[in-house]
Amino acid sequence: MTTVSRSRRAAIQKAAAEIRERCLHSGSGVERTADVIRAELPEVHSLEAWRLALGWPRSRTIERVGALYRARGLMPPGMSESMLCRWEHRSYERPSLEYVEVLCTVYQARPEQLGLGRAPDYEQPQWAQGARYSAPGPQACVLPARESMVTMTTSAGLPAVRESLHLALLAEPAGSTAVVDLSEAAIEHYALGYSKHPPHLLFTEVHAARGLLMQALTSTTPTPDRIENELRRCVGWLSALLGNLAHHLGDHAGARVHLATATTYGDRSGDARLAGWAWGAQAMVARAAGQHIQALAHADRGLASAPAGLPRAQLHAWAQLPSLAALNRQREADAALAAAMRELEADAAGWAPGRFGYDIAEHQLHEADADRALGRTEKAVATAETSMNACITATPGWAAAALLLAQAEAPTQPTDAAQRALDVLARVPAARLRSTSRSRLTQLDAALSPTRVTGADELHDRVRALPAIIDAHGTAAPA
Repeated sequence: MTTVSRSRRAAIQKAAAEIRERCLHSGSGVERTADVIRAELPEVHSLEAWRLALGWPRSRTIERVGALYRARGLMPPGMSESMLCRWEHRSYERPSLEYVEVLCTVYQARPEQLGLGRAPDYEQPQWAQGARYSAPGPQACVLPARESMVTMTTSAGLPAVRESLHLALLAEPAGSTAVVDLSEAAIEHYALGYSKHPPHLLFTEVHAARGLLMQALTSTTPTPDRIENELRRCVGWLSALLGNLAHHLGDHAGARVHLATATTYGDRSGDARLAGWAWGAQAMVARAAGQHIQALAHADRGLASAPAGLPRAQLHAWAQLPSLAALNRQREADAALAAAMRELEADAAGWAPGRFGYDIAEHQLHEADADRALGRTEKAVATAETSMNACITATPGWAAAALLLAQAEAPTQPTDAAQRALDVLARVPAARLRSTSRSRLTQLDAALSPTRVTGADELHDRVRALPAIIDAHGTAAPA
């Protein structure tokens, strides 16, 4: 094996990036780009060439591999950048069959395209027979048999949570401290697992859970005032979830109804955080309809209710900032962003996960969206990419950030924007594409259609062919 110096490696990285840029502008795909990299840089082997053609650092590959395992309910493997480096540079070191499967999946390639299908050990293994690699995308590879075991997932746990709540209420129909505790645990389960389920499936479960609590509130058996108030508060949080889910299902009228209910129950139960969050969600729904003045009014009401720290930070950046930017009120938008950061810095707990929490990826998403609306394109691109990289691939948050990044890239890098959007459509099933992401896809398609760049026609066809989240007959898109 020829030793390549560190300085030469740096030169190779730079040259490969230039080749990729040149190939993108000429409309070449990943395979053609990898071939050109190998032709012009003879030290680069096929596995490394494919990664360079994608424009990925090794850390991105490791991240995608880990995300693939987690998506299948498994612990990520012990794959490291040094392992990948050895496979790329040493022809005598090859990944195991399992890693070949995984690399082909995340790179959307066949073994022979990565230089992994020709050694004697790889001739006609069981996993290479038939047409397994004939389809692009994650469906192209299937991991070994041990990974098809049924594992306990939040999806399997959804009906179990509802059934446990039902059993508790059968024992105590009017509610009790135990029922309240179980209701709070169910809300936490739904909120933390919000992004792990197609919205229509989670909506069904949350609706059923709220119905059980409504039966307790209307029971003829007397309920202590304290327990009744706690049950009302839980009904409010479940209504907030239903409103958010209705919004992501494209039912904005239904979202307004559920969120108004959440606000009412937050006020009646004395839960300022619930009331503030529900007003913020109503601002989100109004913004989606282009009603930015109304959205700001909702955000102000939320800020009047929300306690200090993360809840107020979320309202500044989630409810206020996007509408201020859309109205081109730059100074006020920057002030809202600064206020959000001050609230977070003053909060000892900092970021929090889940639908009712707020994390760095979501914050960066709103910041990038505001920058794009205000014409600060370069900053929007950088921040959106940071948000995307902070998310697990193919999750709703990742899709939102990737599509926002594509929108920011569209004016100057339309080919990249089209390919990025097509990548989202290849990785995220239609049932998991929220209405917000579908709206971004529609806007991006409209922006790219006149350019006639490579991928624009395919994107147009794919967007037009997307099945409705909920069709005219009330049937949800298949998961």
